[in-house]
Amino acid sequence: MDLLKAVTNEQLKNEVPVLNIGDTVRVSVKIKEGNKERIQAFEGTIIAKHSNGISSTFTVRRVAYGCGVERTFLVHSPNVAKVEIVRSGKVRRAKLYYLRDRVGKAARVKQKV
Repeated sequence: MDLLKAVTNEQLKNEVPVLNIGDTVRVSVKIKEGNKERIQAFEGTIIAKHSNGISSTFTVRRVAYGCGVERTFLVHSPNVAKVEIVRSGKVRRAKLYYLRDRVGKAARVKQKV
């Protein structure tokens, strides 16, 4: 078991941003197309977060062209180049799954002042 912990500890990122539920973030993801690699941004609201060591994840939701898109990212993945916090949200829930049913202005999250 100690060998497994040793292998996973060297894979962890040193600088992990403090992500909170309700924050609007811009995630820069490395995308490989053939032999080329580029960075694509995905901006949305964090609706869920799971903390479990190297397998920690966060789910980001955005509405693109009238269709809701959710994407789950590994915090310590080498494919996640950068996570920028655009604005902080004020929420009272640990999971914001209710935003899936909301449309338009009702799907907004209040901003922390």
